[in-house]
Amino acid sequence: MTPTILYQENSIVRDYLWLSLGALAGANLRYLVSRASARFLSTDFPYGTLIINVTGSLLVGFFLIWTTERVLADPKWRLFVAIGFCGSYTTFSSYAFETFALFEQGHWTLVAGNILGNNILCLVAVLAGAAIARAI
Repeated sequence: MTPTILYQENSIVRDYLWLSLGALAGANLRYLVSRASARFLSTDFPYGTLIINVTGSLLVGFFLIWTTERVLADPKWRLFVAIGFCGSYTTFSSYAFETFALFEQGHWTLVAGNILGNNILCLVAVLAGAAIARAI
């Protein structure tokens, strides 16, 4: 192998390592927050999911803006925090940031479509998955 190809392969492996480490941390924190909210709050409402979605959205919004507008961060941190950690902690953070970006750009119809589409389609998908699971 040529040094260039070896370097590229090592770079890809490092990228996956950063992403995986972030995902491991996010998944574990998600489990911890879910368990703690069920224990200390209530199981009548999905407080854990709400807390996770809100805090994950807060983190990805802060991190992506901070690292693109305020500081120059190594791209590995985007892999670790935004994709790995927030991606496994909550995918809602991606949805929230994308909606925010559309909002900032003044794409009001797309904002409404994204909000309605994600909420309605995901709810329908949950209902469909539940129906399929109950049918088999």
